[in-house]
Amino acid sequence: MKIKTNDIVKVLSGKSRGKTGKVLQVLEQKKNGRTYVVVEGVNILKKHLRAQRNQKGQVIELPAPVDVSNVMLVDPKSNKPTRVGFKKDGDQKKRVAKKTGEYID
Repeated sequence: MKIKTNDIVKVLSGKSRGKTGKVLQVLEQKKNGRTYVVVEGVNILKKHLRAQRNQKGQVIELPAPVDVSNVMLVDPKSNKPTRVGFKKDGDQKKRVAKKTGEYID
């Protein structure tokens, strides 16, 4: 997986284009093979909650999933969006930023 939880990503398209945020969750759908990410402060939806017996009704804001193709990892060294590659380091396979060649993990 090229994008993981706690990575900093930049949104490339959609209503939140240009925003950056931390990945809170990565969701994979086995049914159709698509991958989504939930990014902090991006694609915010308002959900109306009905009043319960001991609680008042309220409106909460929560981030909705964004398709993984619409986000790009931010390079930790240059703070610019970069593609991700993989390199073998001994027995381990590590993620590498294509712009600077730095290891991400």
